[in-house]
Amino acid sequence: MSNILITGGCGMVGSHLIEFYFSKGIKPVATYFTPTIDINEVADKCEYHLCDVKQAETIGELIETNKPTIIYHLAAQSYPALSWDIPIETFETNVNGTVNVFEAIKKIRMTDATYDPVVVVACSSAQYGSSLTRYDHPVTEDAELLPLHPYGVSKVSQDLLAYQYFATFGIRTIRARIFNTTGVRKVNDVVSDFTKRAVMLEKGQATEFTCGNLYTKRAITDVRDLITALMLLAEKGTYGEAYNISGDNIYEMKDIVEKIEAVTGRKLDPKVDPSLIRPKDEPVIYGNSAKLKAATGWKQTVSLDQTIADMIAYWRRKL
Repeated sequence: MSNILITGGCGMVGSHLIEFYFSKGIKPVATYFTPTIDINEVADKCEYHLCDVKQAETIGELIETNKPTIIYHLAAQSYPALSWDIPIETFETNVNGTVNVFEAIKKIRMTDATYDPVVVVACSSAQYGSSLTRYDHPVTEDAELLPLHPYGVSKVSQDLLAYQYFATFGIRTIRARIFNTTGVRKVNDVVSDFTKRAVMLEKGQATEFTCGNLYTKRAITDVRDLITALMLLAEKGTYGEAYNISGDNIYEMKDIVEKIEAVTGRKLDPKVDPSLIRPKDEPVIYGNSAKLKAATGWKQTVSLDQTIADMIAYWRRKL
């Protein structure tokens, strides 16, 4: 039976990955440090350890003690807008944290040459940046990496570190370039913000529906489909390779408002808040997932309508 370690198990993606493996009879080891979710929702489904990946000794001890066969490295400062305010912390967590995971594996191999985990690194569509607007079709993995914010640059570094440790030391890495993904427990993305605000209006906890740019375009994937992709890549991906994980359909942000209105039966009357406009933002984010599909047979199964309905139901319970 696989021994699973999930760094960043206190984030939205990590929590769903925990639930996925628990449903298969596997209780993964997971790290938490600065939760973005209510970890009580999944605490009984994993073995949580307080761990800051910036601390090499802490993450090293955890990997050495458990010797996981699969490591999902999700721990990150994951908000592009916030990375403008805390660029140093963003790099320390995303870049140094990744180095610490790989160096821990190297250290174990000094006394146990048989230790050979698969490491799936959560990379990002933010790595493509300006390249996303240079093509009249969804970007493929060979598009130039031209990130537009510190977060994107940190993810390029993370991605290339994963390649380096594979090419130089033979660590079995998979570079998962994740495009816009949302779902229950997500915070600080457009779908989670919009669904939460809609429910707050519904409950009388807000007086207006604020938003940023309603005309950016995003392909959006439900977190449940992302989890399937990550699991399939761990099992079937080619080591050292990068794989886009992107939804097949593209939406303007105003489309999401309309879908929320359809679920709630309430007009939202969006009002633009200048503070929600990013200094620099990709107008279109859309990836080609053909390489992922060919390697693993992955396909999207959860519609955005279903995702929004589930998120509305979640916020109605939580707020």
